[in-house]
Amino acid sequence: MIAAHPECEADSTLPCGIGIWALVVLRYGLGAVAVVGHVGLTPQSISKIGGFRPAGRTAEEAFRVIDDAKRLEDAGCVAVVLECVPGVVSAATTRELSIPTIGIGSGASCSGQVLVFHDLLGFLQHPHHAAVVPKFCKRYANVSDTIQTALAEYVADVRSEAFPSEQYSPYRIPEEELHALRKTLRGSGYLNAADECMQGGSAATDSDSDDGSD
Repeated sequence: MIAAHPECEADSTLPCGIGIWALVVLRYGLGAVAVVGHVGLTPQSISKIGGFRPAGRTAEEAFRVIDDAKRLEDAGCVAVVLECVPGVVSAATTRELSIPTIGIGSGASCSGQVLVFHDLLGFLQHPHHAAVVPKFCKRYANVSDTIQTALAEYVADVRSEAFPSEQYSPYRIPEEELHALRKTLRGSGYLNAADECMQGGSAATDSDSDDGSD
């Protein structure tokens, strides 16, 4: 992956999680290859974690998200993606870091937002579909105009902060877990993150939260 980076003309590489990837960042991220970290739900690891599930809904998990993001910043990441974590956790992470955070299903407090455009546009086929329609294939529709319109509306909503609204920031952390998280953050020296959690207010109880499987 690292060796192919200059050949594929990518601006950065996106390893998922922490652990060994921190060593990758330390080794390569301070050179010609920009590295973006990824914490919270890491889809590439779903077989290990038991499927698609939100992260950071207990104090222990939430602290791990914030701490992993900080470790990735310290290792040299240029930004960190926060996926499927409660909004108060992403707000605390964003405040603690000095690099941008990019949210996907993590509330409106991140520095920027991203969606998988196959999800955004409602594609039904596998994302690795052919880029060019073969000559033997009859084209029954041309959705390019619809795609461009939808992407433009998404960009406009993000820039105006209309998206993500509360409706699309579904993940919550129970109040008692939030209290425990603030205590852990202060004890670990993450004072900015702890203050942001204090400002986050009350969180939804477990009964108010879905599993994010939709």
